Amino acid sequence: MTKKQTLIQQLIAGVLFIAVLVMLGWLSVRYKTDIDWTAGKRNSISAASIRQLDAMPDPITFTAFVASGDADIRNSLQFDIARYQRHKKNVKLEFVDPAAQPQKARAMNVNASGEIVVEYQGRHENLQASTEPVITGALQRLTYAGEQWVVFLEGHGERSISDAQSQASISKFAGVLRSKGLKVQGLNLAKTPKVPDNTSVLVIASPSSRLLDGEVKLVEDYVAKGGNLLWLADPDYPPGAEALARDLGITWQNGYAIFPEYKVLGTGHPGFFAATDYPPNPVTQGLDQITLFPLVRSLVADAKSGWTAEPLLKTSDLSWLETGNIESGTVKQDPEDIPGPLNIGMTLTRDYKDSADKDGKPKPQRVALIGDADFIANAYLDQLGNQQLGLNLIQWLASRDAQLNIDVPKAPDTALVMPGWAVVLVAGGFVVVLPLLLIGWGVGRWIVRRRK
Repeated sequence: MTKKQTLIQQLIAGVLFIAVLVMLGWLSVRYKTDIDWTAGKRNSISAASIRQLDAMPDPITFTAFVASGDADIRNSLQFDIARYQRHKKNVKLEFVDPAAQPQKARAMNVNASGEIVVEYQGRHENLQASTEPVITGALQRLTYAGEQWVVFLEGHGERSISDAQSQASISKFAGVLRSKGLKVQGLNLAKTPKVPDNTSVLVIASPSSRLLDGEVKLVEDYVAKGGNLLWLADPDYPPGAEALARDLGITWQNGYAIFPEYKVLGTGHPGFFAATDYPPNPVTQGLDQITLFPLVRSLVADAKSGWTAEPLLKTSDLSWLETGNIESGTVKQDPEDIPGPLNIGMTLTRDYKDSADKDGKPKPQRVALIGDADFIANAYLDQLGNQQLGLNLIQWLASRDAQLNIDVPKAPDTALVMPGWAVVLVAGGFVVVLPLLLIGWGVGRWIVRRRK
């Protein structure tokens, strides 16, 4: 090859190399990929937050009231909001200096520097932090206009929504509902003989004593007029309200469901049901977590009731409904027991047409029934997927289908806590042992070289 040919090849290679660099630079500007390699995905938002953003097509505006000199706070807020902007292009972040624009701060009811106002469809909420649970929770509350009330029946020994000290109460669950933008209140029909018209969901949380006939009639009227209902009935007490059960076309079966596979699952008691999978149902669609139900009863539905019944929680063929005493020790299936599979949870739906509606279009009416209330009690709410299932039930009953399975998990604990002996061991290893080893290795190498 001649010198001239070699020069031409070198020029062509140089031009091609420069062209590749230009192309890579153009691609890096036009296309961008973010990969989060952190252990807890701290630089990305969770799948629950992404689903929440997908349910909000309109623009979202964050207005951060931060002094112009607080660069660290501004950078931190930009980082937190940027995680949402990567998944939704019409998320906007604006900074306002409260000292320079005090009127705007007063108009937004801002009381401190660092406060954030998030706006969606004309509704807004003030935030004191920019963590993912705080932001996504606010977005959930802003998604729906108006107020949606979840009303819990009281006065018959139902699970309390206010007793924070009792492990059997459901006060933590009530707090979770409030954090999702739902209004929660109790209702004693003996004092207020009417279910409020603005009730989105009425909850009967396992009363320990029977409802009065007049109270049952009030609940029947509520359901007859298209009201949505969640009925939880522990096996420890008679479910009562037989007239309501007949209207719904269901029968609560008395007894305790027994699960022989409890040793394999590690639930510790043959009456504890761990739901590892679910029948096809809109409430549990996409729910990939195990849920735990301590002591449950089963129910059956009448196919001719006018309601469309779908199983929500179903046991295996090995289970049975124990009609005897489960406290006597070892339980075994007797001829009088009801064999599995058992339905311990069910949803009912129908189209309800309200004559008062001007458009005359039917609206969906929804009812959910579960033979256990412990799964949302304070003692068990944080277990496995119990909270998510409880939230899904209320969201589905309130026709907030876009909110199903949106519950941001707690951030992983990044703190390292060691006992005192471990701290001494680590400190001694780095301060004493490691330097001595390095000195010994160096001295040894010096001696070997000297002998050579």
